[in-house]
Amino acid sequence: MNDIIKYPSHYTDGSIETWDFIKEKNLNYFLGNAVKYISRAGKKDPNKYVEDLQKAIAFLQKEIENVSK
Repeated sequence: MNDIIKYPSHYTDGSIETWDFIKEKNLNYFLGNAVKYISRAGKKDPNKYVEDLQKAIAFLQKEIENVSK
């Protein structure tokens, strides 16, 4: 399916969509976003692979801060 809003190519590779995995695992905002950035790293823009991973790290750090309070 070529729907750039709901199903862009960087969302739909593999056998499960990232948002379905996040929902199935009942991940919170920070963990869900970390998974999102990891699973899609470099797929929207190959030049931003490291940036996407850094965003994932930022979300993981925020989750660690929240659970460490």
